[in-house]
Amino acid sequence: MAFKLNDYLDRIGLAKPEPSAEGLALLQQAQLNAVAFENINPLLGVLPDLEPPALTEKIIDKGRGGYCFELNGLLGLALDELGFEYQPILARVRMGRGEGGPRHHLAYIVEAEGEHWLVDAGFGGPSHYHPLRMDTEQEQSQEDDVFRIRYEADSGESVLERRQDGDWFSLYSFDRAAVRRCDLDAANVLCSTWEQSPLSQNLLLCRNTDFGRIHLYNTTFTEFRAGERISTIVETAEHLNALVRDDFRIAASDAELSGIASYLGLA
Repeated sequence: MAFKLNDYLDRIGLAKPEPSAEGLALLQQAQLNAVAFENINPLLGVLPDLEPPALTEKIIDKGRGGYCFELNGLLGLALDELGFEYQPILARVRMGRGEGGPRHHLAYIVEAEGEHWLVDAGFGGPSHYHPLRMDTEQEQSQEDDVFRIRYEADSGESVLERRQDGDWFSLYSFDRAAVRRCDLDAANVLCSTWEQSPLSQNLLLCRNTDFGRIHLYNTTFTEFRAGERISTIVETAEHLNALVRDDFRIAASDAELSGIASYLGLA
């Protein structure tokens, strides 16, 4: 089944962008704003389907979100249609640690206007809103955040970092090793079923908003507004349902919402 670019662009609320650096930035930002990161399927024991028709049906037709293999998988289909040259990478999530775990986060290095950019619309954490230049280790500011990509000689990897509390907080690290479909399938199973994978054991929802970013980790809901962090505890299934459908704009079914509430022990 051919990828329907216009349906995708309608889903993210964007007119067709040019295959330029500006168009690439518009594309990443629009998808981050419109489509939430969510791991409802893995949490409920359902292995995400990475085939293009399944991604289109789930995210575009049914109004769901997804996690990195789904969200960036969908983004890759759009990059193809728009004429961008890109390379998939498999990163090691660090989240403040000195080294990462298995290669189980999908992102892209995309070429636009003679430069290479780190592009990611599927990281379930405080990552970059717009593509980041790959050819510099200098700080790159985006709204209230500052990022950098530094080369780490010991590991041979590039490390994406975000400035946090006056220091650098590592998000993930990566190299440019070739990524094949079998690598993605294996990493997808690892993320969804491995008992040590946070995404198989915890609910994680993230979405960019007009005022900043919102985040739900199990029953802790957090809003990030201009550097301020406000957290509340979700205590009822009704509150959870409202957050999922209204705030995160995830069209989850009643059965899925009931399953999440049961998993989290909410009445």
